[in-house]
Amino acid sequence: MTHTGLAAQLLKAAGATVGDIVRIQKGHETHTGVLMPRHEFSDEAIITLKLPSGYNIGLRVTQGSTVTIVSKKETKGDVRKKLPRGQGRKDVAVISTGGTIASYVDYRTGAVHPAKSADELVFSVPELMDLCNVRAKVLYSILSENMTVAHWQGLARAVAEELNSGAVGAIVPHGTDTMGFTAAALSFMLKNLTGPVVCVGSQRSSDRPSSDATMNLLAATRLCVDADLGEVVVMMHGEPSDSYCLAHRGTKVRKMHSSRRDAFASMNIQPIARVEGSEVRFSGHHLKRSEGPVEVRDKIDGRASLLHFYPGFEEEHFDLIANHVKGVVVAGTGLGHVSDPIISSIRKAVKRGVHVVVTTQCLQGTVNLNVYSTGRDMVSAGALPVGDMLPETAYVKLMWAMGQTDDYVEVNKLMLTNIAGELTDRREL
Repeated sequence: MTHTGLAAQLLKAAGATVGDIVRIQKGHETHTGVLMPRHEFSDEAIITLKLPSGYNIGLRVTQGSTVTIVSKKETKGDVRKKLPRGQGRKDVAVISTGGTIASYVDYRTGAVHPAKSADELVFSVPELMDLCNVRAKVLYSILSENMTVAHWQGLARAVAEELNSGAVGAIVPHGTDTMGFTAAALSFMLKNLTGPVVCVGSQRSSDRPSSDATMNLLAATRLCVDADLGEVVVMMHGEPSDSYCLAHRGTKVRKMHSSRRDAFASMNIQPIARVEGSEVRFSGHHLKRSEGPVEVRDKIDGRASLLHFYPGFEEEHFDLIANHVKGVVVAGTGLGHVSDPIISSIRKAVKRGVHVVVTTQCLQGTVNLNVYSTGRDMVSAGALPVGDMLPETAYVKLMWAMGQTDDYVEVNKLMLTNIAGELTDRREL
């Protein structure tokens, strides 16, 4: 909304418009920031600024207040111009899906929206073009919570097309909230990778000085250009400061904090690689680039559910879900346990041909249903323990396995087969 009343008078006198950097003097207080639009619920005397910290502040101006323009807003050029190509540089595909890393502030509303062009994302980090020739496109422009099985399938096909046409790696800018699910899905759907597939996100949007987008993107590019890696990984900050990034295996990674820049961690294994500046250092086993071609195995049956057991979980709730799906992943307590009534529900579901897969909600460690009588009863009822597989990875893998075959026994065999590093015998601290 446009400013009215006293705020409008002061801004008009200064010649200030939304998007300008202005200084507001109010008595002994001075505040400088980007002039934001007026909210419909704001008082007529309120002017909102976006401070250099990235946060907004609402200032109530008075007759003695002054507004001064520090600098006029920059007018963006056409970011959809052709990306430059340099001789001798390797091709890297950037396939954007949306999320904070691909978002930019809209000064009409003050909100942050996904970029509509992948070129826009690339030109915002010009250092990328010094490292490689970028093939950029927006496949989706959505928030990660809106990702579906169909989106995973489309993304897998797009990645394979880029790698099979000469790209040495594929970078997938993605919202962080469900990036682990997408990384797991790509890990199962893509085979014989000729280069790394790097899902990369940002915890802070690009309009904030503390944004981690640039560093994460550059680290992802380094991995594609310089590293002999043929796996799906998630690349994010390794610690809160801008010191290094870590590449986590796509089937063993978890978002562990809602907002920290180092929110992602590898579960039960060490990160695959550390990228610090121009240096890439691997730790532990990793798959190297294959000769290709990249194969897509994107058949997937979405009729599965992920249930988190808790004290008081009622068998009717389990039955309700199990009656409408082909597979259920249960994140049990401790070694993978559920209550006695749920064991009865598991038995009924398995008899109907429903797959019941058991993981642990502890994340670290492994399921073991052979220690206590509860666990042995669960196995007797037909529950399938899947070691140290993460709940979300097991959920994605179960849908993928059910898409590969309709045979009940074969699905269970696939769940117990280490396809993409999702199962580990030796867990590291």
